[in-house]
Amino acid sequence: MTYIAKPRMHHPELTRNKVGYTRRDYEGPVSTLCAGCGHDSISAAIIQACFELDIAPHRVAKLSGIGCSSKTPTYFLGASHGFNTVHGRMPSVLTGANLANRDLLYLGVSGDGDSASIGLGQFANAMRRGVRMAYIVENNGVYGLTKGQFSPTADRGSKSKKGAINRDSPVDLVGLALQLGATYVARSFSGDKAQLVPLIKGAIEHGGAAFIDVISPCVTFNNHGGSTKSYDYVRAHNEAVSRIDFIPQHSPITTEYAPGEVVDVEQHDGSTLRLRKLHTDYDPTDRYAALSYINAHQERGEVVTGLLYLDPLAVDLHVSLNTSDTPLNKFGVKQLCPGSQALDKINAALR
Repeated sequence: MTYIAKPRMHHPELTRNKVGYTRRDYEGPVSTLCAGCGHDSISAAIIQACFELDIAPHRVAKLSGIGCSSKTPTYFLGASHGFNTVHGRMPSVLTGANLANRDLLYLGVSGDGDSASIGLGQFANAMRRGVRMAYIVENNGVYGLTKGQFSPTADRGSKSKKGAINRDSPVDLVGLALQLGATYVARSFSGDKAQLVPLIKGAIEHGGAAFIDVISPCVTFNNHGGSTKSYDYVRAHNEAVSRIDFIPQHSPITTEYAPGEVVDVEQHDGSTLRLRKLHTDYDPTDRYAALSYINAHQERGEVVTGLLYLDPLAVDLHVSLNTSDTPLNKFGVKQLCPGSQALDKINAALR
């Protein structure tokens, strides 16, 4: 509970990253979510990802909307910038902040109700515009704050805790992100930290709109038999498209090995990465093949997880708008308001 204060003093021998921070420096207050909530596991994955990426907390701006998921930024990166917006409006506020200060790393946290219902239009336009951010949806299929009604992502035929059956078709945010032009699309499970941490690291480092749909069971309202968002269901129906790891940019490391073979590759830090080439028929750079693959496995009742699509040549909103390399928040009044003559010149160029 947040009334229980975490000790401010750290053990002097805690491991520090390259920028001098311990993992504790990326935490926030004690969570008030239900014990066992998948959202807390996502928060822990975000903390781990930022610590391993050597990101100073003040370089991150975390934004959220309304819902259990949108409460979670309180519980991680307590020393970062933060803004809790109104229901469904996180993407537009994040877009404005990004345009004003492109030097920050933007992390948008939302939920299935927040993004797939009232905020669906906001989600769509953030994806198609290529706003550079890591957009994480903590997807549990219910409205947890209002006692467990079905959310737009609940699968048709799934049952509520009280036995009601959902008759509506689900909104597939991964499919929408692929169709709308997101250049990094992934799905994961809150109970699979080994997969989720590198996916978050990749999203933060990506140069465009990165979207991760994380199945995150609600232990209070949606973790029972008949739910397709429960811990047991996802573990039994999880189909991983790849074994994920994240390597920061250095000089290129190359290797060649055949499908099905295992190879050891020495990394820049002296460690060894063992690779196994899996899923020879899956191409994460083919947007339409990814969509077909997801739909085919969904018909079998399988939840496809992993890095589903990646465009290595992503273009973000600043490139599209040809904005200044200097963040707008660093300009003075004379530059932001140059006078009527400058405005007349711009208007004349548009005629």
